[in-house]
Amino acid sequence: MALKLMYITNRPDVARIAESAGVDRIFVDMEYIGKAERQQGMDTVQSHHTVEDIYAVKDVLCRAELLVRVNPIHGDVEGCGSSGEEIDAAIQAGADILMLPYFKTAGEVEEFIRLVDGRCRTMPLLETPEAVAAVDEILALDGIDEIFVGLNDLSLGYGKNFMFELLADGTVETLCLKFRQKGISYGFGGIARLGQGMLPAEMIIKEHYRMGSGCVILSRSFCNVEQMDNIDEIRHIFTEGMQAVRAQEKECEGHSRYFFENVSGVKSIVGKIVQIAETRRKTGV
Repeated sequence: MALKLMYITNRPDVARIAESAGVDRIFVDMEYIGKAERQQGMDTVQSHHTVEDIYAVKDVLCRAELLVRVNPIHGDVEGCGSSGEEIDAAIQAGADILMLPYFKTAGEVEEFIRLVDGRCRTMPLLETPEAVAAVDEILALDGIDEIFVGLNDLSLGYGKNFMFELLADGTVETLCLKFRQKGISYGFGGIARLGQGMLPAEMIIKEHYRMGSGCVILSRSFCNVEQMDNIDEIRHIFTEGMQAVRAQEKECEGHSRYFFENVSGVKSIVGKIVQIAETRRKTGV
């Protein structure tokens, strides 16, 4: 199954181009509380989109889902209100999925689920060491539709020098196994265009397939619209970039199918052997 590809923007024109190119989810990012302080000095995106952006982007989408990242659970904040008010506003504006960032406890996730109250899908963003330590308690909650591992902040929390260290040291794989055992869809990290990135996007996509991931963010480096004035150039990058990603996925699907069919064959043969052994035990033959 193809990865759901997500792109962060509050520009309706870019959202329309991304959707036309095959992007599955347009990502409006309202998170700003505490983000600048903890990511100080890092080359990361700090969008601070608004409820008005949700309305504007939602209005141009025909097929793609609208994912909105709200702020961490909080009380009244000037210009933002409380978590409940922010979540209500995002849902009313048309969010299909809400993402909760930077939580540390199961209680925060439980409060998020309560505030959403089934009005749209939920996607906690697991990006703190504390949340990793509490992951079993978190996954025991009812109401989590999907979960995503945020590598930027999680790597900061662990004192890593490079966010993909968490991919190499088994941290992401351990989490993915827990998600899969609970039957919860999951994803992690971001990718640049194929052939780009310090860790090539091709290799990251293969890891997504190996670990059964369902979604990934197209990073700012996939198409940095802040550095482009030509809308045709943006359209070209999305069209070519998406075609390349989907082609890479087809290769991955072929390899995944090879191992899936082998596992199915193993289970079938073992089942028959066990059945024969059980029959012999019962009949004494």
